[in-house]
Amino acid sequence: MRLRTAALVGMSALLGAAIAGAGPVAATAASSDATSGPAAPDAVVAAMAHDLGLTKSAAAQRLQLEANATRIAPKAEQAAGASFGGAWFDAAGGKLVVAVTAADAVPAVERTGASTTLVAHSSRALDAAKARIDVLARKQKAPAGVSDWRVDPRTNSVVIDVRAGAAEAPAVRTFVTEAARGDTSGIVTVHRTNASDPTTLSAGTVGGDPYYSHGIRCSIGFSVYGGFISAGHCAQSGAAVYGWDNSYIGNFQAGTFPGHDYSWVNVGSGWWTVPVVLGWGAVSDVLVRGSAEAPIGSSVCRSGSTTHWHCGTILGKNETVNYSQGSVYSLTRTNVCAEPGDSGGSFVTGDQAQGVTSGGWGNCGSGGETWFQPVNPILAAYHLTLHTA
Repeated sequence: MRLRTAALVGMSALLGAAIAGAGPVAATAASSDATSGPAAPDAVVAAMAHDLGLTKSAAAQRLQLEANATRIAPKAEQAAGASFGGAWFDAAGGKLVVAVTAADAVPAVERTGASTTLVAHSSRALDAAKARIDVLARKQKAPAGVSDWRVDPRTNSVVIDVRAGAAEAPAVRTFVTEAARGDTSGIVTVHRTNASDPTTLSAGTVGGDPYYSHGIRCSIGFSVYGGFISAGHCAQSGAAVYGWDNSYIGNFQAGTFPGHDYSWVNVGSGWWTVPVVLGWGAVSDVLVRGSAEAPIGSSVCRSGSTTHWHCGTILGKNETVNYSQGSVYSLTRTNVCAEPGDSGGSFVTGDQAQGVTSGGWGNCGSGGETWFQPVNPILAAYHLTLHTA
């Protein structure tokens, strides 16, 4: 990748540190241990402290606790078995919380280091209920007043977000009624939100970076061997892609939107890939060491070409977002702000890649929420390997 001089200095130092160690290690969609590698750079901790309202020591401690929660999450889910009802990181308690439907699963789960809570519905039942709403939306497009729907393990329900001003609209009421048809256990709930309709975050061609194609500006997500991944709504089949300096990078090799929101671009012509997320001067550039999926409740930071670096918290997973172009499935919701041009940009927790920016509502002046497309399904879909340090 061609780089600005300022970015190159910091990146050279990072890459030098990586080369001095064991060297780059290929990471596939199977994620690496979140606790590997050095502690987060001081600048990353400072940025988290600022955006999350923490002291620097509290932010550093939280990153360590989140890494531990990420590490034990697969073991805890396996221990819960069929009674697994979802999991999330509890920032107040500093532990992974695992919901289970059976009391006899509690001892095995707690031996992994997680805490537990008893719930009525299993994760399988929650996912099935959400899947039925997805099928409904494929048959009849969800009306604009329906923002999104998702599995919320903390409330042990499937939540449909409806804009408060549109809640009584006939089309919205009909969709919600159909979505809850046959639900006798109260698994489907409706939440009225004051949020505006979600939109994707691409932008018209303006000065800046990092890449341009067919009249739009979007942001690079993560380097993979042979190219980089980004958002699908930024893609046009075969279209040429140009970097921040307007030099040719490569072409879109594939892209999917709606349904999913991911794409990948081959890299050549004097550009190259590096396992780095730009800190934009707000923080040191971040080396990417893997793609271990952080649980709900974990902190997460985003890098994008418009609003640069912002941090927040993972609010939910497996959400379906109703964009005007159509529904996109299996997105992760955060309270990190974003604006047009940030599409496709990187979401990271510590040194672990989480996903690429899809869309959201609000802005970085007044606040808002943003969804990202998780990174591991992108790697699996296109048989790509994440470039890691």
